Amino acid sequence: MNYRHAFHAGNFADLVKHAALTRMLDRLQADASPLTIVDTHAGAGVYDLGDEAQARSREAEAGVARLTERDLPAEFDGLVRAIAARNPAGPVRVYPGSPALIADALRSQDRYLACELRPDDHARLAGLLKSSGKQAEARLADGYRAATEAARATQGRLFVLVDPPFERADDYVNIVGALGSVLKARPGAVVLVWLPLKDLETLDSFVRRLEDAHLPDALIAEARMRPLDNPMKMNGCALVTLNAPAGFDRDLRSICGFVVSALGEDGGLAKVWRAND
Repeated sequence: MNYRHAFHAGNFADLVKHAALTRMLDRLQADASPLTIVDTHAGAGVYDLGDEAQARSREAEAGVARLTERDLPAEFDGLVRAIAARNPAGPVRVYPGSPALIADALRSQDRYLACELRPDDHARLAGLLKSSGKQAEARLADGYRAATEAARATQGRLFVLVDPPFERADDYVNIVGALGSVLKARPGAVVLVWLPLKDLETLDSFVRRLEDAHLPDALIAEARMRPLDNPMKMNGCALVTLNAPAGFDRDLRSICGFVVSALGEDGGLAKVWRAND
């Protein structure tokens, strides 16, 4: 599948991913020590929900547009603030992707490396991060390699966000290989991986690869928006966390449970579990 960020901006999967990301940053930044963040597949950073890609997909209409109509759990506070700051007039027209959310949250002691291989998206990303005035760099580079290099070179704490477009058939294998290299260099690194959920075997196979690579026990959150009975559709999404901070499992239960109940179809399911359960 091709999950380019611009086409799907503001859909249910973005709501799960970005609410979880803002909660992760809150938890990691409760520690005052410096934090380095690597975003392996950053995209353009912010998205115009009125552009041609969104006019075709209309996924934001079934995602963030409906979210604003509801009372939300506290775990969505960071995402809601970021959306409101970019849409002061009311209806959501501009949606903040992961780079915008991370740049907003950076403290003076933190550093952010955002990787993107598409030259057009990289150019927009570079402009966004330059205007932030933070220690944030947009790099036209392979994010898997950059994450490994950062793990070897960076002092202090490391958080890696892995969110590829899954244009390549070997992305699942490449993710595990990169995480193995990152955690070999920095065993305490915190990793958050976003995955599309089409069928259960693909997710289970990925978790088995993590186990076979002897990586830390994974915390897995699933937001199944409908039964997993049509592998040709994206039926939900999953987040896989390694070295999850204390309390993050509760965040994920609240986030996935709310999105499935508010936006999912009959037969939807939210669950959070550990690979060693």
